[in-house]
Amino acid sequence: MKMINISFVYCKFLLVFVFVSPHVNILVSGKKDIEQIQDESRLYSEEVTREFFDESEEHVTVEQIKAQQLFENAQELLNRTRSNEYEAYMLLDKAAELGHVEAQLKVAWARILGKHLKQNVSIAENLFEKLANEGNPEAQMGLGFMYATGIGKNSSQAKALVHYMFGALGGSQWAQMALAYRYWSGISVASSCETALTYYRKVSQKVAEEVSLTGGRAVQRIRLLDEVGLGQLHYQGGRGVELDHERALNYFIQAAEAGNANAMAFLGKMYMEGSPAVKQDNETAFKYFKKAADLNNAVGQSGLGLMYLHGRGVEQDYDQALKYFSLAAKQAWVDGQLQLGNMYFAGLGVRRDYKMAIKYFNLASQSGHILAFYNLAQMQASGTGMIRSCHTSVELFKNVAERGKWGELLMEAHSLYWNGRHTESLATYMLLAELGYEVAQSNAAFILDRHDIDILSKEESYARALMYWGRAASQGYAVARVKLGDYHYYGFGTDVDYETAAAHYRLASEQQHNAQAMFNLGYMHEQGLGLKQDIHLAKRFYDMAAEASTDAQVPVALALAKLGFLFIFKYFEEVCCVCVSCFFFFKHYLEL
Repeated sequence: MKMINISFVYCKFLLVFVFVSPHVNILVSGKKDIEQIQDESRLYSEEVTREFFDESEEHVTVEQIKAQQLFENAQELLNRTRSNEYEAYMLLDKAAELGHVEAQLKVAWARILGKHLKQNVSIAENLFEKLANEGNPEAQMGLGFMYATGIGKNSSQAKALVHYMFGALGGSQWAQMALAYRYWSGISVASSCETALTYYRKVSQKVAEEVSLTGGRAVQRIRLLDEVGLGQLHYQGGRGVELDHERALNYFIQAAEAGNANAMAFLGKMYMEGSPAVKQDNETAFKYFKKAADLNNAVGQSGLGLMYLHGRGVEQDYDQALKYFSLAAKQAWVDGQLQLGNMYFAGLGVRRDYKMAIKYFNLASQSGHILAFYNLAQMQASGTGMIRSCHTSVELFKNVAERGKWGELLMEAHSLYWNGRHTESLATYMLLAELGYEVAQSNAAFILDRHDIDILSKEESYARALMYWGRAASQGYAVARVKLGDYHYYGFGTDVDYETAAAHYRLASEQQHNAQAMFNLGYMHEQGLGLKQDIHLAKRFYDMAAEASTDAQVPVALALAKLGFLFIFKYFEEVCCVCVSCFFFFKHYLEL
């Protein structure tokens, strides 16, 4: 019998869960009757459920043993400090052909995104279908993505929702993020903060468990829109340097021998955590941390605090831990702030004090520490030490979830775009857009807006770009809100609607103080497009735009000059009309 990853109870629960949603808007196809969506989802989910319970005999074969060996060889290549991803995926492709499930999953994603293997949507679709029928939650996520975006499938938000739910219930973190974002934003389901909180919390917990002393990954949220005009010559293939533990160890040792306290502290970190370059060694870690701390280095002080807090290589001593964390926090070192917050929260060596915990978590969050966001989210979600706020906790959990390892795909999509592989870049940004990354939504819209791909017609590109600009605008990106106004003003992907365009410009002006939006409102008041024609209001908005941005000063000066000319023209026109009227009045009077 095939392995079933989702129980019959879950399936029944899902069928009930999907169909309680009230009327919603479907962003891809416009407004759609909720009963129709429910019917589509119910029928489709019943069909998928039946497929999960098909039975067949499985036996270990020579091919399966060979496939497992290929898969393990590929994983070894990928896990090396300097991984050979091309060769690894060649092995994964061979393992997938022999029926290896994990290899098939990796190949399916590689084929749909064009990552390491040539993009081939048909192969990806077949693999996702096969694995989903066997109950694989990650394959459910893949099918959900295809239905949501219309890649390889006819776009269907109802079917996408079913697959996301099956994937989320089966434990797929991507599916949980996609579902959380949909409930948070009310996309094809009724908006539900509590449901979004449930799924974001699940993902955040996994991300938080992987965080080290350094505070986790930094996510590079680069906007393609901001890079226009810089030119590809300014692009150097990546931000930062290639990960190399051996080289880092050598540099740290040389610098430490020269008396560099930071190098000593990071050597302590390497030995405390262990790495491909050195074995874990508490005694050596303590030695380097102590040397750095004696030189008043905050990283070394925090490292010593951790060793005393957890009794690693030394006797557990909360007083000493508190002392060193306090010294590090006074120097604004983020990990010292975080650990002080933890000690006050749990009452370790100090009286439990939630206000102090919140203070230090907030300080650590200002430096971007993932665990600070996670701890604040937990406190907000439970109302510990503060008034409970579902909205705030979801935003914090979302921030943590987006710092997972999948955030690295943002840089991969960026590299693909500047290497001219726009279709593959778009697919990757669309995947991340489904997971709720605002910058991925705006970048997908940017690519579609510029018609950098040839797989969609101009009208289809505009319609999808409009959807992504809308999602990015809903997450507070002012430029996306202005773009929504432009699309309604010019009729890109929708009908020309000056009033709707003005409404979007007004939101961007009032909420984000966007200069372009202010300028556009000035022009619309000047011309009487969607707004009352009013030269005085036009001037006010032009002036506001010049104050909001120095870049707007030149176009504003030209617009005001034109406005001044129009004002003078209207003045003389009115004066002339008065003079003519007076002439005929007096002429008529004299004739009497």
